[in-house]
Amino acid sequence: MTQANIVYLAPEGFETPLEEELTLRGVSVVWRRGRLFGANGEGITPAWAQNIWYDPVLIPIRSIGDGVKKLRAVQRNWALVSTEHHRRAELIRQQLPPVGTKPFVFGSPPPAAPMGGWTLWDEGTILASAVCASSFANGEPRFAEDTQGPPSRAYRKLWEVFTVMGKRPQPGDLCLDLGSAPGGWTWVLAMLGARVFSLDKSPLDPAVAALPLVNHCENSSAFALDPVSAGAVDWLFCDVACYPDRLLRLVTRWLEKGRCGNFVCTIKFQGITDHSIASSFLNIPGSRLMHLAHNKHELTWTLFDNGTHS
Repeated sequence: MTQANIVYLAPEGFETPLEEELTLRGVSVVWRRGRLFGANGEGITPAWAQNIWYDPVLIPIRSIGDGVKKLRAVQRNWALVSTEHHRRAELIRQQLPPVGTKPFVFGSPPPAAPMGGWTLWDEGTILASAVCASSFANGEPRFAEDTQGPPSRAYRKLWEVFTVMGKRPQPGDLCLDLGSAPGGWTWVLAMLGARVFSLDKSPLDPAVAALPLVNHCENSSAFALDPVSAGAVDWLFCDVACYPDRLLRLVTRWLEKGRCGNFVCTIKFQGITDHSIASSFLNIPGSRLMHLAHNKHELTWTLFDNGTHS
């Protein structure tokens, strides 16, 4: 194999968007195996990478037990990405300390111990990286889910954003949730103690609408709301199913009016991945663009501490 100094892990089922992004951003990909893309040169942080392996090394092994021994000699925690020789790789994984099996409780700090990534390149060689971008196994936090409160599973996106970014609304913050029905994101924000102004053409789930910190405006379009008329807000959230360019125009309008300090928006792609729109979001100063483990064919755009709230 051609050695690589960095490895990008694609979200399952979204290998093509990552490959396209790497090409567009001038990354020299020297090999691909399954969800893994090996590259050389100065590393970047692609939006479509679920995780990044830094300084990967090839480890020769004589047996399954030898593979276990050599990985454990480096550190405790390892997450497997199986690409070839699946049975042999699984036998090694079974003898390593279990990782990622216990659901993560939202509100807890991310794991502090380093989480490595590895794959069995051939029967006698492990490709491994002890240092990865995420401390969650393969960059995929698995939450202890709430099956009673939220009306949809979309709440997991916000849990992941707040966990990964280390920032979330505080009690008393004013949050604008655009396109909020049935109310999964509104529920998360209210549970954090934030005041939520919820806007959608459809009604909220009755239990969410009844929460004391929630004020819902029905039969209203997120795109018709004037930032100046709305006034200053601490956070703007948008999980609306719309064309990405329309979302970009909405965000740009709010940025130009200077009425919001923090943004969390989902860019939902219709058919092909529009990398030019993704770049436009990423070029907004202070932005971060990422594929969450709970995203589908979509990216999450964040902008924190924008400095325009007044």
